[in-house]
Amino acid sequence: MGDQPESARFRALFESTLQEYEKNAGVKFAEHPLAFQLQNCDSIDSIIIVFQGQVHAFRGFQGSNKFMESIKNTVSILSKLSATAPLGDTIGLVRH
Repeated sequence: MGDQPESARFRALFESTLQEYEKNAGVKFAEHPLAFQLQNCDSIDSIIIVFQGQVHAFRGFQGSNKFMESIKNTVSILSKLSATAPLGDTIGLVRH
């Protein structure tokens, strides 16, 4: 992978991680209920709302505010990356 463009290496890593998730979870990510919810998101705020619902499902979870802040930062970064060509054209991490 040393001579591949950065976006190709990232895509290969992303696909490998996705395959590992599907193997361990026993379900394709695209068929997971959370994926269905995220497909309907059209903004960073709508994505955050979906994740907030997931965090609230773990009532009593210590550090949920810190966790949500990490999710907000991650979603913001992924949104910026997905808008950056050619990376955005290659994997389209976040729907616009």
